[in-house]
Amino acid sequence: MMPLALQSTDRFRRIGALIRKETRQIIRDPSTIVIAVILPLTLLFLFGYGVSFDARRIEIGLVVEDPTPETGSFTASLTNSPLFAARTARDRHNFDSDLVAGRIDGIVILAANFAAQAARGDRAPIQVIVDGSDPNKATLVRNYLQGVWGNWLTQEAIARGERVTVPLTVVPRVWFNPELSSHHYLVPGSIAIILMLIGALLTALVVAREWERGTMEALLATPVGIIDILAGKLIPYFVLGMITMTLATGTALFLFKVPFRGSFAVLALMTAVFLTTALAQGLLISTLTRNQLVAAQSTMISAFLPSFFLSGFVFEIAGMPLSLRIISYAVPARYFVSGLQTLFLAGNVWSVIWPNLAGMAIIASIYITLTASKTKTRLD
Repeated sequence: MMPLALQSTDRFRRIGALIRKETRQIIRDPSTIVIAVILPLTLLFLFGYGVSFDARRIEIGLVVEDPTPETGSFTASLTNSPLFAARTARDRHNFDSDLVAGRIDGIVILAANFAAQAARGDRAPIQVIVDGSDPNKATLVRNYLQGVWGNWLTQEAIARGERVTVPLTVVPRVWFNPELSSHHYLVPGSIAIILMLIGALLTALVVAREWERGTMEALLATPVGIIDILAGKLIPYFVLGMITMTLATGTALFLFKVPFRGSFAVLALMTAVFLTTALAQGLLISTLTRNQLVAAQSTMISAFLPSFFLSGFVFEIAGMPLSLRIISYAVPARYFVSGLQTLFLAGNVWSVIWPNLAGMAIIASIYITLTASKTKTRLD
């Protein structure tokens, strides 16, 4: 019987040969570099610049039925705000078609008796009409207009020499993201989504292509075991995925100016566990499908779409139905999105990091076990 030490040496030699073979294949195949480098950076630019919940220039139609100094003062208060771009008219119907067509985000109406009621100290009539087809944006526009209205009332009271009584003063303090910039939590989340797609797609397409070309059968005819094959496939793409993560992190820090308050060692650890999960899922897909087209479609359905919708990247998990909240526990990106946002914005919060690491490790072990059990070492 061969000594155990010699068996281990032979196994490492076989795995090393498989890694060298896979590395040469990566270098010779331009599509792999496109998927691993060009595609993630392109997606990161699209997510970083295209997805935003920040208030930008809000187009408003301002109806002034009876121009007075008071309406002029309110108009100046609205137009001087960096958030609004206002166009004025005398009749609301001038803006109806614009609101329906989406060319403006709302209509503010100052009625004819605006100045009279303001002089009497009554609440001056102001009407706000917003497009409710996008509830989030409608709420945002309404809240900002209420803020402008409150500020104008305060300034008018001061100008008339009236005492402004504020019974309660709220001084907000925002932790972790004081600028309230949506990019600061969307960009780390998008890295998780991109890495999930790239990791699963790399192994799914490459291994499925080997099944199509017959090279996998030739590999199974050699004296290699399941663990050797899995290690030989995972390790080269794992290194490539870590390089991709390094580029994405650098882009987030230096291009999008996202703060990073955690440890890069912890970031590397979380990325390693997550990449193992994504690559193992791709291996499982390729083992079950053995076809590049089916593998690509399966990756989009089982990796990208659940990661985008059920990870908390865009849609809050707490607001989902119970059935979807339960399903989200099987989505690896759920844990990585939470971990990345914590590391970037809050730091090494271990009460958040450890559960996320454990969740990803459990899912990775399940994928690897299923892949090993479904990979046959003999030809049918």
